[in-house]
Amino acid sequence: MSLDLGMLLVLVLGIGFLAQWLAWRVKLPAILFLLLAGILLGPVAGVVQPDKLLGPLLFPMVSLAVALILFEGSLTLRFSELPGIGGVVRGLVTYGAVVAVLLLAVAAHYLGGLSWEVSLLFGALTCVTGPTVIAPILRTVRPNARIANTLRWEGIVIDPLGALFAVLVYEAIVSHQEGHTIGVFLTVIACGTIIGLLAAWLLAMFLRRQLIPEYLQNFGALVAVLLAFSLSNALSHESGLLAVTVMGIALGNMRDVHIDDILDFKENLTTLLVSVLFILLAARLQWPLPPGVLWAGVAIFIAAQLVVRPVTVIIASAGSTLSWRERALIAWVAPRGIVAAAVSALFALRLDALGTPGAEELVPLVFILIIGTVVLQSATARPLARWLKVAEPDPNGVLIYGSDQVARLLARALADAGFRVIVADEHWEGIRLARMDGLTTFFGHPATAYAERHLDLTGIGRLLAMSPNRERNALACVYYRQEFGRARIYRLKNEAPQDASDRGQLGGHLLAPALFGEDLTHERFAERLAEGWRIKSTRLTQAFDWPHFIEQYGSPTVLLFGVEEKGALRVASVKRELEPRPGWLVIALVPPEAAAPAQA
Repeated sequence: MSLDLGMLLVLVLGIGFLAQWLAWRVKLPAILFLLLAGILLGPVAGVVQPDKLLGPLLFPMVSLAVALILFEGSLTLRFSELPGIGGVVRGLVTYGAVVAVLLLAVAAHYLGGLSWEVSLLFGALTCVTGPTVIAPILRTVRPNARIANTLRWEGIVIDPLGALFAVLVYEAIVSHQEGHTIGVFLTVIACGTIIGLLAAWLLAMFLRRQLIPEYLQNFGALVAVLLAFSLSNALSHESGLLAVTVMGIALGNMRDVHIDDILDFKENLTTLLVSVLFILLAARLQWPLPPGVLWAGVAIFIAAQLVVRPVTVIIASAGSTLSWRERALIAWVAPRGIVAAAVSALFALRLDALGTPGAEELVPLVFILIIGTVVLQSATARPLARWLKVAEPDPNGVLIYGSDQVARLLARALADAGFRVIVADEHWEGIRLARMDGLTTFFGHPATAYAERHLDLTGIGRLLAMSPNRERNALACVYYRQEFGRARIYRLKNEAPQDASDRGQLGGHLLAPALFGEDLTHERFAERLAEGWRIKSTRLTQAFDWPHFIEQYGSPTVLLFGVEEKGALRVASVKRELEPRPGWLVIALVPPEAAAPAQA
């Protein structure tokens, strides 16, 4: 079956979307489904043949896509965060990464038969994990906070650092292959660094002085990245990838430069590029793989899983406060992801053009390691965490979207009751006040790509959407319905029943059960607080049960939450009327006139 270029791109885009959607549904890294889709479409079915259909466009397309992926990854690295990520993470991304590179190179050389040059490149490419593969596994495994934070920060920090290291190794190989001296290699490094820093400074200047209108900033940033990549390559051959990596790191660490919108745009663009790129690259693989390559890849995977990662973690965590159980799980979880797959394919194309021995085996070996680590660790990490007793119990924490007075007071009451609470909002003033009140906060909407990378949901199992914006509440509810389950998503109504018309009412699939009752809207809740109502937490007893509570505080009292004796949280909603029992802690909204009887 033959397809023209237009049909090929539509097919790849559609299948890429389906792979991303399936990954979201089953909570596994999307890279697994993208690679499998590419193998099925390419070498197995013969439907997609990228080299034949794209021809001379394949190499520039892969180069530009990898440049944008590296820029987006390096844009998230903050130097200010490095001192606070803990000794174990610092060890994993510094001397631990060097140990991993060397051990992986040894495995690639002796088990895969690669030359030492290509083996070192293989080690540099496969020492990185990354948030796109770590985050889905952490959500399924739900380890304790120490493990989750260590793995999450390792993935975020080592992604751009690993890419930078791989670029440097590649530049050294190219210089040696082409007979260049060390001076030429240093020239490549200097050119890439200078162009990257200059491009970051110029773009930051344009953004600071608002010389680019907001609706063109994402477009301008895209052009700047690709221009820096092309200009650097033109001035010094093969220095472009280093330039965009340095540009991202520099721009991400500049003060007074608003890059959140650019980062969101680049994340969305990266999702598109990754989906297309991985399918096309996997479609170029030979299938079935030559027996020698297949068994070499399996042997390298076993060595990486059972030897390289444990040794790296042992060295990096020496002297830390992590228990042996926590170290064991960290040593087991190290899936490879986007940087390894994308950059290895690009470097393989370039090294193959130079006639470097073993270049054609680089991609299949990397892909075998990616698929092996993702499949094995996704399937076994949760049972291992339970066996090691480092998995979190059923998540009882609460994610509250909204940061006005209503949300903050409810968050404070739940936090005082012993629950982990995160207040998330894109409005800074409310987040600032929540932080001053000692609450854990997340600045941003919880249903964004940025939140997917940086919002730590360890121990969180419920969403209470209670911002004043009805549509944003609905977005959060739909997004977290798959994450927490339909029964653990709630919203505080933004309109009274008599105010809701058929034309303005949201569809039922966008709604979640209303909190606390049909008549208690966000506006009415805020009005009652202004009138002197207060949130009261009381432990019920046999002598002072719920009827006595109502008798003392008045029938207008609104029950908000109940906490059972064993600590389980019960949320009052229109679909679930609570019946508090002795031993429960009740959290209720009580009227101001209840103060007098309470003191009697």
